[in-house]
Amino acid sequence: MLWTILGLIVIGLIAGLIARALIPGKQSMSILLTIVLGIVGSFVGGFLGFLIFGSDANDGFLQPAGIIGSIIGAIIVLGLYVFFTRRNSVTRS
Repeated sequence: MLWTILGLIVIGLIAGLIARALIPGKQSMSILLTIVLGIVGSFVGGFLGFLIFGSDANDGFLQPAGIIGSIIGAIIVLGLYVFFTRRNSVTRS
């Protein structure tokens, strides 16, 4: 159980850092938010994998993805975050 949580944190950090490097612009996020971004991206990637490929050995609807799925999910989540925060900042000005 502990190794699973540590693995999720490490994969989340890697996926979050790669997503932040690939999305243009400045994202003012701490390292903790980067890890959370990667973890949420992992579950988004797992959900998309479930939708595209159907059920796998886990047969779970919400499941963590591998590193590639985590990166893709983190890019999607960060892209949505940047879109909505920039849109709100332009509206306020």
